[in-house]
Amino acid sequence: MKRTLLAAGLAFAAASATPAFAAPEKYMLDSGHSQILFSYNHLGYSTTWGLFSGFEGEIMFDQEDPANSSVAVSMPVQSMWTGWEKRDAHLMSPDFFDASDDEMVSFTSTGIEVTGETTANITGDLTINGVTKSVVLDAQLNTASEHPMAKKPWAGFNATTTLKRTEFDVGNFAPFVSDEVTVQISVEAMKAE
Repeated sequence: MKRTLLAAGLAFAAASATPAFAAPEKYMLDSGHSQILFSYNHLGYSTTWGLFSGFEGEIMFDQEDPANSSVAVSMPVQSMWTGWEKRDAHLMSPDFFDASDDEMVSFTSTGIEVTGETTANITGDLTINGVTKSVVLDAQLNTASEHPMAKKPWAGFNATTTLKRTEFDVGNFAPFVSDEVTVQISVEAMKAE
């Protein structure tokens, strides 16, 4: 559910670090090198970690005007992985997501505020469990340049945010199992053919 947040930052990353173009250009997420890591406190005893990877997204970015950029990303809820099969099954149960095979998490950017030479706040609509909320990503551009092997424009960035499970109707066992979920995003995107 955090994974969709990452894609919004790509628009900023590519827009602020490569040569100017007359109009937005399409970049696609590199699914093999894009991950969303999330964590939450379990009853005060431990921190549980999970991730999403292999997701897809499209970024339209305007290098002359980053605020004119946009991103849309989606991924199957059931692609979530926490490293323990029984916990993954519980998260997909009616206690939490009650997720069908085709249920998706989606993120669509609604605005980009450049805050520094390589940073931006990216606002977007995150939909999880049929609930849509506005979220803000604190994004950091890692690099934007020609990929040394692919020989095409490439961009990468990290981003963070914090979500509340209860806001997306997956808040069972809160506050004992933490309502707050910390999200860390690292993604790469390539210029579309």
